[in-house]
Amino acid sequence: MTSLPLLLLAVSAASVLAESTVYWREQFDDGDAWTSRWVESKHKTDYGKFVLSAGKFYGDTEKDKGLQTSQDARFFAMSSRFDDFSNKGQPLVIQFTVKHEQNIDCGGGYIKLFPSDLNQEDMHGDSTYNIMFGPDICGPGTKKVHVIFNYKGKNHLINKDIRCKDDEYTHLYTLIVNPDNTYEVKIDNKKVESGSLEDDWDFLPPKKIKDPEAKKPEDWDDREKIPDPDDKKPEDWDKPENIPDPDAKKPDDWDDEMDGEWEPPMVTNPDYRGEWKPKEIDNPAYKGKWIHPEIDNPEYTADSEIYKYDSIGVIGLDLWQMKIVIINSGTIFDNFLITNDPNLAEEVGNESWDKTRDAEKKMKEKQEEEERKNREEEDKKKREDAKEAVDEEEEDEDEEEEEEREEDEEEEEEDEEEGTESPLKDEL
Repeated sequence: MTSLPLLLLAVSAASVLAESTVYWREQFDDGDAWTSRWVESKHKTDYGKFVLSAGKFYGDTEKDKGLQTSQDARFFAMSSRFDDFSNKGQPLVIQFTVKHEQNIDCGGGYIKLFPSDLNQEDMHGDSTYNIMFGPDICGPGTKKVHVIFNYKGKNHLINKDIRCKDDEYTHLYTLIVNPDNTYEVKIDNKKVESGSLEDDWDFLPPKKIKDPEAKKPEDWDDREKIPDPDDKKPEDWDKPENIPDPDAKKPDDWDDEMDGEWEPPMVTNPDYRGEWKPKEIDNPAYKGKWIHPEIDNPEYTADSEIYKYDSIGVIGLDLWQMKIVIINSGTIFDNFLITNDPNLAEEVGNESWDKTRDAEKKMKEKQEEEERKNREEEDKKKREDAKEAVDEEEEDEDEEEEEEREEDEEEEEEDEEEGTESPLKDEL
């Protein structure tokens, strides 16, 4: 009797595994063969070039190789094609790694997912895409993850702010779009945002709108407090704001005929209490804040397939990269995966990004330590050279002073000899 449930469990597990599909994966682990799978756009003649590189620091010299932007101040446009598919009735998972090892100031690190009818050689910034996803950095004000969906011909940006990583290390970005119109964004295999497609994007008109026929009743009193009608102003309330200074005295040299009639300067009246207002009490007629009633929006139509794309067949990198002071490139894209299995994507992330990230960080820290030591040695050498130059200059000055002193002594001796010879000459 126990064999049947076990058999059914095995069949169920096998069916789940059979449904797990990898539509496209790119790890650049076959040398230069990637050039046959990726197509450069020819829409412009001055696009920047991608090269295969693991960068200046990495966890594994081969596994960490990816597409790196290699030319400064350029647009980049390259794409790769795979078998066309639809995500109808199943999750869509997009995953890749990005490393801004150049400490980027301004530039994109995102991908675009296109329908299969894209002309790859003509791909450009205005080409119609299905989804745009990934980090975007520009100065201190923009450090976010783009999640943009094309819905009925219009691109819709997410209404939430998802902050991206802005350091120089490799990071894993994952987008999961579910057939129940929900989504999840993960960075480094950790959820950073999730929710409903309908709630977090403006795909559809609002379900409810304010009733255009409804108006606040004229007798609706929404004042929570009112002046106390029984409160009376005190008879001694009204006092001038400024009064003549009682301590001021007319100067002794004041001449009324010449200076005019003397008036003391004005000072703030300590008894002045400002404008009187009656105290407030609870309004007995208060009905609360009037809320405009809402009705169903006649323009709203529910859509259970916001998530769905009938054609997905090309992934592209359509980027602009620059550094605000010195325009430079250097971003590396790797570990691309498109699947319908979120669990598989997480496993792939752990097997690729997670296994090399610690070694990458150690290599970077070692390089920074070596650079620090080199800077210290250079600074030390500069200080020693400067001190040596100062010492040489002081030695030269000492030698000059010694020469001047010797010259002065010789001149004095000559003067003394001349002084001695003069009387002898006179006697002779």
